[in-house]
Amino acid sequence: MAPNDYAVRLDGVTKSFGKHTAVDHLDLDVPQGSIYGLLGPNGSGKTTTIRMIMGILHPDVGSVGMFGGDLDEVRRTRVGYLPEERGLYKKMKVVDILTFLGELRGVPRGDGRARAQRWLDRLGLGEWASSKVEDLSKGMQQKVQFIGTVLHEPRMLILDEPFSGLDPINQDVLEEIVMEFHERGTTILFSTHLMDQAERLCQSVCLIARARKVLDGDLKEIKRRERKGVLAVRFEGDDGWLRGPEVISMEQVADSTHLLLGEGADHQAILRRGVAAGVAIHRFELVEPRLHEIFVRHAGAEAASADGGLPARANGQGGAS
Repeated sequence: MAPNDYAVRLDGVTKSFGKHTAVDHLDLDVPQGSIYGLLGPNGSGKTTTIRMIMGILHPDVGSVGMFGGDLDEVRRTRVGYLPEERGLYKKMKVVDILTFLGELRGVPRGDGRARAQRWLDRLGLGEWASSKVEDLSKGMQQKVQFIGTVLHEPRMLILDEPFSGLDPINQDVLEEIVMEFHERGTTILFSTHLMDQAERLCQSVCLIARARKVLDGDLKEIKRRERKGVLAVRFEGDDGWLRGPEVISMEQVADSTHLLLGEGADHQAILRRGVAAGVAIHRFELVEPRLHEIFVRHAGAEAASADGGLPARANGQGGAS
């Protein structure tokens, strides 16, 4: 792809704070118009990466480009950025702060006020327009900050843990809005440690662990390549036959046990152990891996379980039907 085909391009970017390396030689290409997930546990370097993309931090090494050129103020004004650490002026009225945020991005006051009211109505906050921010609940404030992110109809949305703290209903509402922007051609870059959410929304992903990229690319292609690495088994009896050098981890998924296999593992060896043990096997097949399983395979179980938001590993109990 040509440089102009990318909304964001990072080339060998490194950022350290004292002796701690937060981002280590990261290459990243975010195609224009895509939904791109920057994924990994808390502390893996996602937020630092986003802050460098936004020009809040500057890399020690490497370069950051946006919309086919160098990162500058003009290009940044085309971005709607929702930071992980939310912040609103508590004493301002809701509609006033949204109008102000719109003006910062070039939206005329009257137009911005009208847009703000339409968004507030859509997100169920219309009656709170004249209230002070401090009178709103935390979840309501988060929705207000999201409105401020999209009010100027940006060319790209950068969302850092955008659904954190929202109830499932409001998560669904925001997901719907994000998909609407995507359908208009807006590039969506969001970071999260919630793999199931990323799997549902993303077209492409970059998995980061311990400041380094471990895997990136088109999600469907990644899952196609990784299909050989996950075995779904349903059986009756003791699960001892599942344990062996081929198996990295086990996790209960619905009515089956998923075995994450090591590189080059022979799944038939597991089947032979089951037959020899006299176990009644009802299901035994290689399946498309979930994103969490792919991450464990490439980053290691320790990195993938470093954050409580990632799905927990199973305790190894058998999948009796």
